[in-house]
Amino acid sequence: MHIVACVKQTPKSDNVKIDPQTGCLIRSGAASDINPFDEYALEEAVTLKEQLGGTVSVITMGPPQAEAVLKDSIARGADQAYQLGDMAFAGSDTWSTSYALSKGIEKIASKTPVDLVICGKQTNDSDTGHIGPQISAWLGWPNAAFVKKVVKAGEKSVTVERLTEDGTDVLEIPYPCVLSVVKEINKPRVKSPRGRILAKRAQVTKWTADDVAADKTKLGIKNCPTNVVKSFVPKREVCAVTVEGTNGKEKAAKLVELLKENKYI
Repeated sequence: MHIVACVKQTPKSDNVKIDPQTGCLIRSGAASDINPFDEYALEEAVTLKEQLGGTVSVITMGPPQAEAVLKDSIARGADQAYQLGDMAFAGSDTWSTSYALSKGIEKIASKTPVDLVICGKQTNDSDTGHIGPQISAWLGWPNAAFVKKVVKAGEKSVTVERLTEDGTDVLEIPYPCVLSVVKEINKPRVKSPRGRILAKRAQVTKWTADDVAADKTKLGIKNCPTNVVKSFVPKREVCAVTVEGTNGKEKAAKLVELLKENKYI
């Protein structure tokens, strides 16, 4: 098996700030790490490699500092890492990002055919859930999103359980294919001492848009079909009322009256 896991460097959840003038995320100086959902995608890729044999490649698109998440992925069990870095990618929306990643995956597959691509269901900086399905569309491969369990990975297909609004679907999907996984699928491992050593020694292959033969009219903020009209942090207002009373029964009665007055009950 040759599995590709897509990872992204994102701001830590408690450190996301938005520029009030531009509406863009302020990334400079912000603490960053691997996107939490991508940890589960990587773990599933490494687990399948251990069960079936083969290799795991990781790919990301991002600035030079994004190399850190690729090194982190090596420490967690990935075998080789690829980074798409070019100003042509700057400001890409999910449409452009998924296109760039698909071209990177095609380049990886030209060396060693790819059986499976695994993504986290979404990123914590945009929460769209688009990337996995869009990569599959660019590649022309079948996909399943919200995958909570890999039931069986065979020689020609993979059987998965995916979450739906009213239950679970069981799907058998032929290779090559793309999966987007949810947190319920596994528990990411802790980096081992040996993994940390391998990460320090690892060489990250870096590609530009030209290296992956990407069409630059499909890349970057100027060519994105998505227009972000406004981004802002909602104001949080704390409005609390203390229910007074001499005992629990009296307080409960006053609480019920208060709820009725505000038409909650």
